[in-house]
Order: sequence, then structure tokens, then C-alpha cells
Amino acid sequence: MEESLNLPGLIKESFHLKEVDIRTYSPLALAYIGDGVYDLIFRTAVVQKGNTSAHKLHHQTIQYVKAPAQAHMVSVLMDEFTPEEMAVYKRGKNAKPYTMAKNATMAEYKSATGLEALVGYLYLCGRLERILELIQTGLHKME
Repeated sequence: MEESLNLPGLIKESFHLKEVDIRTYSPLALAYIGDGVYDLIFRTAVVQKGNTSAHKLHHQTIQYVKAPAQAHMVSVLMDEFTPEEMAVYKRGKNAKPYTMAKNATMAEYKSATGLEALVGYLYLCGRLERILELIQTGLHKME
């Protein structure tokens, strides 16, 4: 069996970063890193489908990562969250945003922020497999 990739651990080691208790991060800090991880997952999936122009790749990826799509993902995944995951999601959702939603309702934006916070939390905990499991389950339920 393959060993799971712990990218945050590798980065921490490579840059000689000290260990930090993830529970001390603000929900918006978790959402910040989670946004990048979520985006990278979908960019990777879209690119792996075949070579095409960067413009087309961008538009394909946007369909998955925009706030309304993330809010829809959350709506089908709620029953899948563990109590710990639900607590992290709610912290992110209830955080006071510093920016306003551009092409989404405030409810969609807050829900998306909650999902990004959860993804960031799981990523920093080295639980990439759980992130992928949730995304795959969500995509299946959205079909």
C-alpha cells in the first residue's frame, strides 16, 4: 500500500517551520489555505482530463470552485461531516468576511468559506485523503 502524501509536513520540514497547533488558526486563515488546496485539486483533475488551452482549463475549473458550486457541494455533504468537521465548517461559515461576494449571495459565500476552512483544516492535519473522499462523495451526490 502506498504511503499517504503529507505535503504540509514536507513543506514544514523543508522550510524549517515550527510546529503550530492547528486549532489556534483563525477560521479565515484556514479558509485561505483551504481555498488554494480546493482550487489545486480541481485544477489537477481538469488538467488530467486532457491538454487544452489555459483559457478553457480556467473556465472548466471555475465551474467547480466558484462560491455557488462550493455552497452546493456543502449542501449535499452535510450528512457526511464528522462532528469535528462540522465544528470547523461552522467556524468558517460564521467568520466575519473581509471581502464581499462578487457573483454569489452572502449565504453562498459564507457556506463556501466554511467549506474552504474545513479543507484547510484537513489539509494542515495531513488528511488529504479525507478531503478527496469528501469531494468525490459530493460530486457523486450532485450528479
